[in-house]
Amino acid sequence: MLYHAYELQRSWMNSASALASISANVLSNPANPFGYLGLGPIAGHALDVFAHATAPYGKPAFGITEVEIGGKARAVTETIALKRPFGDLLHFTVEGTPADRPRLLIVAPMSGHYATLLRGTVERMLESADVFITDWADAKMVPQDAGRFDLDEYIDYLIEFTDHVHAEAAGPRIHMMAVCQPSVPAFAAVALMNLHKSPATPATLTMMGGPIDTRECPTVVNNMAMKRPIEWFRQTVIATVPHKYPGAGRRVYPGFMQLNAFMSMNLSSHMMSHYEMFKHLTVGDEASDASAQATKDFYDEYRSVCDMTAEFYLQTVEEVFQKHSIPKGEFRHKGELVDITQITDTALLAIEGERDDISGLGQTKAALKLTPNLPDDKKRYYMAEGAGHYGIFNGSRWREKVAPVVEEWIAAHAG
Repeated sequence: MLYHAYELQRSWMNSASALASISANVLSNPANPFGYLGLGPIAGHALDVFAHATAPYGKPAFGITEVEIGGKARAVTETIALKRPFGDLLHFTVEGTPADRPRLLIVAPMSGHYATLLRGTVERMLESADVFITDWADAKMVPQDAGRFDLDEYIDYLIEFTDHVHAEAAGPRIHMMAVCQPSVPAFAAVALMNLHKSPATPATLTMMGGPIDTRECPTVVNNMAMKRPIEWFRQTVIATVPHKYPGAGRRVYPGFMQLNAFMSMNLSSHMMSHYEMFKHLTVGDEASDASAQATKDFYDEYRSVCDMTAEFYLQTVEEVFQKHSIPKGEFRHKGELVDITQITDTALLAIEGERDDISGLGQTKAALKLTPNLPDDKKRYYMAEGAGHYGIFNGSRWREKVAPVVEEWIAAHAG
């Protein structure tokens, strides 16, 4: 019922958005004299903002065609290295770069957004590494006969992807970077690979803004997860995919629910962003137009959401946010205890944002305390001053402050 109500509301908004977009285009047409008179320009820009705010969004493309290295633009090729029902492994290569560059597997979050949210992360790391990234599927697009996908399967996918990248590398060990939510399953996967002495065990694992131990400096997100019993989540936020989608009948945590939760956390900030976009549009000079376009580009990505399987979402809430299974040493992967203390080979880099309101300070750093058998020279902590959650993997702070730290860490453990 929840999903059907959303689809009905969405169809109404799509019509309103289309009408607003047409009206905005008419008013901004140079041939239309009313676009120059009275409230015409202001009304046109207001309709433009409304149309953008209510438009439907599908899965974005990475669209990375080139990257600048040493002052020279080099072509980038994107391929699918491995296809799986619940997520593909994408591979980005840069033309004219050495074959022995570090190979980096970026683990994108499965938290309601597509992997393209890390477009800036991929783009920056392509300057120094051969990049692979997990491209998780929208659960409503995965037929039921593909089976279930929970936290255990997520870890299996990471191990399989790591094995594949390692096999392709045929040289130095690979590196892994987990952004936000996947820090937990990546931490578990690396522990299992260390325990089983897998030849594909990553040389380094970088965890960025991840909820390793949410008891440290709990945020609004953490407190909400603790406040409600798991049955409340099962009965309140889980919906059934409608018949119009390939995954009809699958139980999911809808992406629109996650988006509404994130938007409501900072509603005044999002409203102000759209007001500022309106002001920039009304000024009409080159700098203002560029600023308005940057805001549009951000929200195009931010509002592109996808569904998660119910079993993955519920298991994550219970194990990570309610039971704190990883820091307590109680997490099991398909019955096997995941002993984090068995990480003795993979160098760990924990990165946090000073102003992160999703994963509080200390939650990612906790990983370094949970690995007593890992030598100190294989552990590092970095706090990005002034950075919020998204600032540690996107934007100028990421490019100029955080990325160099990651590159130095990879270079120091390249064996």
